[in-house]
Amino acid sequence: MLSPLDYFFGLFSLDIGIDLGTANTLVSVRGKGIVINEPSFVAIDRKTQRPIEVGARAKEMWNKNPKNIMIVRPIRDGVIDQFEVTEAMLHHLIGKAHEQSWVPIPRPRVVVGIPSGVTEVEKRAVYDAAVSAGAREVHLIEEPVAAAIGAGLPVQETRGSMVVDIGGGTTEVAVFSLGGIVISRSIRVAGDEMDEDIVQYMRKKHNLLIGEPTAERLKLELGSAYPLPREDIRPVKGIHLVTGLPTVVEVSSIEIRDAISGSVGIIVDTVKDALDDTPPELVGDLMESGICLAGGGGLLRGLSDRMQEEVNIRCWVADDPLTCVARGAGRILEDYNNLRRLLVGLERGSTRH
Repeated sequence: MLSPLDYFFGLFSLDIGIDLGTANTLVSVRGKGIVINEPSFVAIDRKTQRPIEVGARAKEMWNKNPKNIMIVRPIRDGVIDQFEVTEAMLHHLIGKAHEQSWVPIPRPRVVVGIPSGVTEVEKRAVYDAAVSAGAREVHLIEEPVAAAIGAGLPVQETRGSMVVDIGGGTTEVAVFSLGGIVISRSIRVAGDEMDEDIVQYMRKKHNLLIGEPTAERLKLELGSAYPLPREDIRPVKGIHLVTGLPTVVEVSSIEIRDAISGSVGIIVDTVKDALDDTPPELVGDLMESGICLAGGGGLLRGLSDRMQEEVNIRCWVADDPLTCVARGAGRILEDYNNLRRLLVGLERGSTRH
């Protein structure tokens, strides 16, 4: 039960949709759209265990931090890895979303996206973290459903639609019809796995030790899933594993494509597996509507072409794929009465795992 004070502050608080992502956390406010897009990083003082910086400033310290500061990524593979840090991050984001409001203690209604393959414990952790961070009311929605709503797919109609949501920690594949998920797949292979692939490739092929931030930059600048019209080359700085000295090597987009090909192949095979179990009538609908790519991974160059070639169905990238889940969560709040049945409860069996 809410205290009278919390109820009073709740009347003047905003309704917030949160995409609690492994790489980025986005906040959507009802009537305003996306107001916060911050990396999911927290800088913590080792002595006091208190957060110093949250978001972009904390990510700038990543792999550059002094010994008295610890950089934490509280979300791993789409689920909470460190509860207290996640709670502090959510508290910071809720406060930041209310900066233009006069409410001294925000008590918002919150919709949070969760992977479709979470366990009951992982689901409860997200709920508890949001409540502890100050939310008066918390609703959970599966990320592929939120991504489909954010991308404008007709999830409540009888015709089938399909979304592939590639985030930092998880890839969610789902086929929808009549407001429900008919087929879903959730794998923990996504953007972070590709970064690790690049780190290992540089170590084996060039004897070069690089950090995750450098690998992420290489993925964004040179990464692709399909041959490019014009291949590119970039210098990469790191430490030579034999000499131990700083070294610069030239790396091409062909090499980076080769490095991440294993992870891309797993994602494509997961889509094939989902299509194999999809009823024939829905496959016919999908051949007309196509497969929607959402999430930050949807921005990987050539991914739609590679997937289209492999599965023989048109693939297209959603508008602003990085914000699809947050926009979908916000859309739930704008049309709560009609879309509330798409939410999942805390009871056992409300999500597939």
